[in-house]
Amino acid sequence: MRILSLFWNSQEKRFRSLCRLVGSVFLMAILFLTLTAVAGVLLRTFNIPLGLDNRFPYQLSSWVQTVGILIVTLSILFTLLLAAKFLDRRQFADFGFHLDKNWWRDFIFGLLLGAGLMGAIFLLEFSAGWVSIERILSSSNSAPFWQGWFQSLFLFICVGIYEESISRGYLLLNLAEGFRFSRISPKWAVRLAWGGSSVVFGLLHAGNPHASVLSTINLIAAGLFLGLGYVLTRELAIPIGLHITWNFFQGNVFGFPVSGTTPAGTLFTIQQHGQDLITGGRFGPEAGLIGIAAMLLGSLLIYGWVKLRNGKAALQEGLAIYHPTSFSQFTNKQIHNTD
Repeated sequence: MRILSLFWNSQEKRFRSLCRLVGSVFLMAILFLTLTAVAGVLLRTFNIPLGLDNRFPYQLSSWVQTVGILIVTLSILFTLLLAAKFLDRRQFADFGFHLDKNWWRDFIFGLLLGAGLMGAIFLLEFSAGWVSIERILSSSNSAPFWQGWFQSLFLFICVGIYEESISRGYLLLNLAEGFRFSRISPKWAVRLAWGGSSVVFGLLHAGNPHASVLSTINLIAAGLFLGLGYVLTRELAIPIGLHITWNFFQGNVFGFPVSGTTPAGTLFTIQQHGQDLITGGRFGPEAGLIGIAAMLLGSLLIYGWVKLRNGKAALQEGLAIYHPTSFSQFTNKQIHNTD
């Protein structure tokens, strides 16, 4: 019985946190491989080329890339649906998708915040002479500008949804519940989970082009920044909106690298002149001091927005407390604990 208790929580009647996380990874791998196999059969059936090759039009290869990112997104969302029912024993919406009026307001705020912060970074670098505009409406490959632009927009929408769903909605929540044991209070469990999920987020980007120790550290800070809206509201609205426009405006509007990658189509094609320590260089602004400054400013704005909308902004200790009932049945006392 003691051995079984390491894997099964008899009080909650579900697997323990580590088992749930391992199980979700297993489910995700199965779904991804299944959907990939189905897509591969369809592509071969219709004789659609699978890779970018000079013999084939860019339009076909870019379409395949779009299908690829859609497969990743669907795999993750289906995994969370299955995990919610069979592993976590909760509703899918409890991962941060209670799509009410306030959710959509927060989402729009996140969209505006990401665009505004990246616009501020660009204006500051431009005024300081750290960046110059070489041309406008350009593409990094043979594709038309608008095709690359909208393809990238779809990409970043998907990335914002699935990265936040995994990093914050599932990982942070399960870590918070898992850390709540012995003498660790719910408040500290959430803090540890917030930090732990941010470390994972940073390490997952450590293999990106032009990554460095500094860029990885900065992306851990970015994980804290993106997670702030979640630990203050228990919803993914602000993180998803912020993630989408931060990436899209960074790459496809202002022409910066996005975590080391080159955007397909950019409104501005730029040349950087400033020190990499400040600008982030070939990795992008989030790897530089200017990115850290924007994250700090953005964190203050998130805190202020949540306080303005709710009357207070406090760490949601309820993230560390498992409730088998739906979110809508929680009492205000259970949800809105003060810090």
